[in-house]
Amino acid sequence: MSEVTRRSAVTAAAAAVAGVVVGIVYGRNSDAAKAPPGAAGYGYGSGGSAGPKKLTALANVPADGGVITQGYVVVRDAGDAVHAFSSVCTHLSCDVNRVADGKIFCPCHGSVFDAQTGTVVQGPAGSPLPKLPVTVKNGDVFTA
Repeated sequence: MSEVTRRSAVTAAAAAVAGVVVGIVYGRNSDAAKAPPGAAGYGYGSGGSAGPKKLTALANVPADGGVITQGYVVVRDAGDAVHAFSSVCTHLSCDVNRVADGKIFCPCHGSVFDAQTGTVVQGPAGSPLPKLPVTVKNGDVFTA
């Protein structure tokens, strides 16, 4: 087995530092690092917003389905009961991209969530999507 030279140790350390810097820069500038509007990360606070914001028209949310808009997954049951979850996957903060067949799908690593409860149906996510408060007024869905 050969010995580690000073030159190879310095080169390896420099490569490691460069990798960390690239990772930090990429992570801070990626879409996954941006919290949904009206939420502090996975929190439930208003984040200092100036009041309710229109997310979508109720008519745009199909019965037993949902839409993804402005950091929210807005879902509706067979009637007009509406609720919402964060659109940020709890696995590695990717944005979910599809609501179909009663499920919410994350494209990054295959996590699947129940569209009515936000609970994990298929991992690797280990936590449910955080529920976010919404209200329906005059046929439109608003942040609460």
